[in-house]
Amino acid sequence: MTTRVAAIDCGTNSIRLLVADLPEASAGAPLVDLTRRMEIVRLGQGVDRTGRLAPEAIERTRVALASYAADIEKLGAQRVRMCATSASRDAANAADFTEMVRATLGVAPEVVSGDEEARLSFTGAVRGLPADAKEPFLVVDIGGGSTEFVVGDRAGGVRAAISVDIGCVRMTERHLPGDPPTPEQVAAAQADIAAVVDRALAAVPGREAATLVGLAGSVTTVVALAQGLREYDPERIHHARVSYQEVARVTADLLGQTREQRLANPVMHPGRADVIGAGALVLRVIMERAGMPSVVASEHDILDGIAWSLQPAPR
Repeated sequence: MTTRVAAIDCGTNSIRLLVADLPEASAGAPLVDLTRRMEIVRLGQGVDRTGRLAPEAIERTRVALASYAADIEKLGAQRVRMCATSASRDAANAADFTEMVRATLGVAPEVVSGDEEARLSFTGAVRGLPADAKEPFLVVDIGGGSTEFVVGDRAGGVRAAISVDIGCVRMTERHLPGDPPTPEQVAAAQADIAAVVDRALAAVPGREAATLVGLAGSVTTVVALAQGLREYDPERIHHARVSYQEVARVTADLLGQTREQRLANPVMHPGRADVIGAGALVLRVIMERAGMPSVVASEHDILDGIAWSLQPAPR
C-alpha cells in the first residue's frame, strides 16, 4: 500500500512543493511524483543585513503557499510536512512567518536545524544514484542563504554533515552588487566563500569523498548552461556529470554578464538571474578546494528527503 504525502521546502530564494506516492518501507521502490512545483519568492530578501523577514517577502510566500495548499487538498495528500530553512532560522520575526504558514496551510512549518537540513538533502540525493557512482559521496546543497555539506554512503547513510552561511542570495547581497560585478567584488566573494568552504571540508571531511553530488537550482542551472540546453530539461540535467573546467567556464561567463544578459538564456529562471553568478561561484570554489574533477547534478534533493521522512514505519 502506498502513502500519499506532500512535502514543502521553503528556502531563502524559493518555495517548492512535491506531492508523491510513497511505497511501503519494505518495498524498496522509488517514490512516484504526482506534482512538483517551484516559485521564486525570495523569502530571505535582506535578512543578512536586517536580521528580519521583509513583510513583502512573507506576502509573496503566502501567495505561493495558498496555491500549494489547493493542490494538496485536490490531490488528497494524507501527510504534509513543510520545512523552512536558512532565512527562517536567521530572522528575528520568525513568529510572523510561522503564523502566516499555519493560517494558510493548516500546519506549522518546521524550522529545521542545519544538520537536519543536510541529512534530508543527502537522503533525497543518494536514493536513485547510478550504481557505478563511487562512494563515499560528498553532497552539497547550495541554497540561497546557506550551503549544506554531507559525506556518506548508501549503506551507512550520513557520516558527517555541516551547514554554513554561504548561499547565492547571501553572497550576492554581501559582495556582488555590481551589474555585472567588478573584479574586486568577485575577488572579495571568492575569498569569503573559500574560507568557509575550507572549514566545512575539514569538518565533514569532504576531501576524502570519491564523488561530488550537487543539488538545487544554482547547480542544475550551471549544468544546463554547460550542456548548452535550449530549454530547461530536468531529465537531461538529472545525474549529468560536468567537469570542473566547464563549471569554471560557465561561472566566468555568468559573472561577466549583466542581469539582462543572463535572462536572455533560455534555461534561466527569471527569479534566479540576479543571484546565479554567486551560486556558480560557490560551486566552482567547492570543486576547487575539494579537488573534485567533476560534479554530478541531481534534481532530487531535500524536497525528496522531506517526502521520504513521511513514510510510515513498517508494521
